[in-house]
Amino acid sequence: MRLASKVALITGAAHGMGEAMARLFAREGAKVILADILEAEGRQVTAAINGAGGHALYLSLDVQDEAQWVAVMGEIQQRYGRLDIVVNNAGISGAVPDRLDVAYFDKLTAVNLRGTFLGVKYAIESMKKTGGGSIVNFSSISGLIGQEFVHMGYNAAKAGIHVLTKSAAVQFGRDGIRVNSVHPGMMPPMRTSVTAADPAVRARALAAVPLGRAGTAEEAAYAALFLASDEASYITGAEIIVDGGYTAA
Repeated sequence: MRLASKVALITGAAHGMGEAMARLFAREGAKVILADILEAEGRQVTAAINGAGGHALYLSLDVQDEAQWVAVMGEIQQRYGRLDIVVNNAGISGAVPDRLDVAYFDKLTAVNLRGTFLGVKYAIESMKKTGGGSIVNFSSISGLIGQEFVHMGYNAAKAGIHVLTKSAAVQFGRDGIRVNSVHPGMMPPMRTSVTAADPAVRARALAAVPLGRAGTAEEAAYAALFLASDEASYITGAEIIVDGGYTAA
């Protein structure tokens, strides 16, 4: 198994790509901590993983709240004594009608960018004590290009995650910590998506995808699995784009 005996924390793990990663990582032998604000869904996924013979634990976490990060990391340390993998996946969609909403800009940067920064900060503090680990940050193709139907704050936050990843990789590589990013393209709409869930908008976007379809949560999860595993032991500061060729066209 590719993650045998590893301890992995995945944020936003109650649904979507986070859920897909939690299930996949558990099948590959990891002890998985599912962190999310959606308790009912998170506990349901946790129960399913444990029922299938995996090892999963649900912990409540609002990623923009530093005090909650401290509490979660303390619980992980007490239970497992180490943390080998952190996937900063939690976030909210930028596909909203008002693309100039200042309050939503603040929310996007608080959850998506600040939340990822806090995940990186506390992952590094933990991993430095045990000789290293792997951090996988979920950005987006929205962090690489401009998009007509996305709030600029989403593009800005995801671009911030992209460069934050490279900065952390450079600064903490000598501690044995690898930091990489995954950039999904057109995937199933997020729970908070509005415009990206509109069939007409999706049809226009999908028409520009060379592979001719949307991606799946599992396809993004496999990219994260590779980066989290020892197979990527000499890869840091890199990005994997999972977009069906959209940004190559």
